Amino acid sequence: MSQLLVEYPLTRPPICDNPLARGADGVLRYGNLTPALTELLDLRVHAFANREAVVEIGGPRLTYRQLWHSASRIAGGLQEHGIGFGDRVAIHMPAGVRWVQAFLGALLSGAVPVLVHDGLPTEVAERVIADSNTDFVLGSGAGGGEPVLPDGAAFIDDGAALGDLALLCYTSGGRVPMGVELTNENLLSAIRSVVAALDLPTDGLRNLVLLPLAHASGCVDQLLPTFAVGGTVVLAPDSRGLAQMLVAERIDMVSATPRIFGRLLPKLAASRTDGLGAESISRISNAGHRAERSCSPPELAAALRDAFPAARQWSVWGATETSGIGLVVDDVYAAADTVLGFPFGGTELALWGPRAGAGQGELLCRGPNVTHRYWNDPKSTADRFTGSWFHTGDQVTIAADGLVRRGTGH
Repeated sequence: MSQLLVEYPLTRPPICDNPLARGADGVLRYGNLTPALTELLDLRVHAFANREAVVEIGGPRLTYRQLWHSASRIAGGLQEHGIGFGDRVAIHMPAGVRWVQAFLGALLSGAVPVLVHDGLPTEVAERVIADSNTDFVLGSGAGGGEPVLPDGAAFIDDGAALGDLALLCYTSGGRVPMGVELTNENLLSAIRSVVAALDLPTDGLRNLVLLPLAHASGCVDQLLPTFAVGGTVVLAPDSRGLAQMLVAERIDMVSATPRIFGRLLPKLAASRTDGLGAESISRISNAGHRAERSCSPPELAAALRDAFPAARQWSVWGATETSGIGLVVDDVYAAADTVLGFPFGGTELALWGPRAGAGQGELLCRGPNVTHRYWNDPKSTADRFTGSWFHTGDQVTIAADGLVRRGTGH
């Protein structure tokens, strides 16, 4: 039986704060993005210079001005090592303030950061670094000690454009990670979409990010949107003293995967006196595929509601190829076992397969956040893309109102 691609037009108004226009390739695009991610961040540095940008529990705390200055010196040090526009710089170190400095330093040098999770087996990390043709590695020091970062005269390369490659992020699923090319437009569109969908405020959001920064869900969907609204990213090396941390750091948003939340909630319940820190949490962002859940969605939603009764919950679905975003639901739908969400931002949906016309099949998506290709892998690109449509590999149903559910029946 022949395959069939059926588009499912948006039936709900897109969640965004400005109009989207359809390009010549059929993809919806934001019309007023800055030319590059570095320019957006530069604007925020000037607007929020004295606000805390990033805090590492038990480690450094940097304002936006301090973070930008230190990153520009790392960029200068990279330039002295011959690194420039389009070169690949691997970030291979534990999440923390120095990770953020290294990531921004690579960006400011004009290079393309390559995210390499520090928890990968050595042979896999080496394969990623080799596959990306990395020109320089920002990693841990000898014996796994404190990372030694380049240092030079402050430097900022501000010549990037929307269509330029801005980030190489490797897939976490499958036996062999594949490099996903994300452009400035992909990243800026994802940031704009997340800020609007999660209604992030500009009055000093303090986001405890427990997602891995080396994944799109942590870097693109939490770190960068928090910076985009002048908020503070709080990073914790472990979960010890979580309840006290929520109070001491005035946390009002917590971002993690279902698996991380499932692991943390019992610890929080056991270590917290009633109400300690819970009243300050107004947002919960729960990111990741349903397969990552350590308990069922209804159980997790109920546990989060018990732990943070004043918080609104969002569950975000995405893939590395979609910059980590694509579908979202809030408390009303989050407890349903099979629900993935509604499309948001400029994401559009289609189904692929013999029953696509009946609302069942493989989920395809396209949008300004979706990559056009894999790095140095034309075969995988041909296999996973039909025109501008990305094949997610997920079998789903799409209801008349646009709600996507996993599986082939309601």
